[in-house]
Amino acid sequence: MGGAVSAGEDNDELIDNLKEAQYIRTELVERAFRAIDRADYYLEEFRDSAYKDLAWRHGNIHLSAPCIYSEVMEALDLQPGLSFLNLGSGTGYLSTMVGLILGPFGVNHGVELHADVIEYAYQKLDCFIKTSDSFDRFEFCEPSFVIGNCLEIAPESRQYDRVYCGAGVQREHEDYMKNLLKVGGILVLPLEEKLTKITRTGYNTWDTKKIIAVSFAPLVLPKHRENGKPRAVSLPAMFEVRSLQDLARISIRQTLKKSVSGSWPLPQRVGSRGRSRLKQKREHRDSTLLTNRYVFMSRLIPGPMDDNNNQSGTDDEEEDCRGVCEREEDEAEEDEDGRRKEGRVLLIEAPVNVLREKILSLPLPEPLKMYLLYYREK
Repeated sequence: MGGAVSAGEDNDELIDNLKEAQYIRTELVERAFRAIDRADYYLEEFRDSAYKDLAWRHGNIHLSAPCIYSEVMEALDLQPGLSFLNLGSGTGYLSTMVGLILGPFGVNHGVELHADVIEYAYQKLDCFIKTSDSFDRFEFCEPSFVIGNCLEIAPESRQYDRVYCGAGVQREHEDYMKNLLKVGGILVLPLEEKLTKITRTGYNTWDTKKIIAVSFAPLVLPKHRENGKPRAVSLPAMFEVRSLQDLARISIRQTLKKSVSGSWPLPQRVGSRGRSRLKQKREHRDSTLLTNRYVFMSRLIPGPMDDNNNQSGTDDEEEDCRGVCEREEDEAEEDEDGRRKEGRVLLIEAPVNVLREKILSLPLPEPLKMYLLYYREK
């Protein structure tokens, strides 16, 4: 499923295409998509396909098409502090984007059927926390993943504000999914080949909206044990009591972010659009030079002579030709200087992690600075 928008040369261009096609419609969702490079969740040998609007699968590892994730994120109507349950959490790509919006006091849980995929998801999550500057640009709700079949969730589990299921659901499991939801909550799932948004408006009342046609692999049915009873999946605790030390770190980071919010530079893109502008400029320059060369050569071709043509006319033409050549050389030199300057700006102006620099400049012991930085690598 996918292919609704053109492929991008990088993550930003993919998001531009999704915005232009109206799959991404809100700034909050756009920021989350731009903060996490989709290619980081691909195996290295498949990264070239990351910016196509196509689903990707390798063994048990799977990513839905970008246009599908865009519709899901928009339909969930996420807000800070909500609780979220991802059924079939996979690589953790969607859960990580959701965590950027939920903030430090949200709840972010995932259930995944395959142990190797959970291991892969935690590797990607650890890499994001340790190395991505986006971690410092947002207040993050770190996802927790558990292994099991999402149709075997323990009945005593708490309900959630937002639920997403990443596998095809049939009508016989619709009520089971609905019961995972709080009143006022939103459930997004592929229900009988339609991506569907279900809002719980009351204890026994629901509002259902079909979004787009989709094609998902169906839910894997539970395997019963020899005693005939299913294996119950226990979800993580809904609310954990934070230590005072952890709460202080969150508060300090929020205060520092506010103090540097106006000086945090926007990321400098050295992507396809920057290259396109350079390419267009070069093409314009080449076109101009080609025209000038044509004029120059045409002046060298002798035309029919009459009695008024004399050496003086020839001298004028030679002077005109010299002028054309000089202007051509001057324009080429100016354009080359412009390209050097533009290239220097594109290559040197790298984004700065202002929050990190601010923390490192504080008159605090090094262990405390590293704690405030979550022990992240530069």
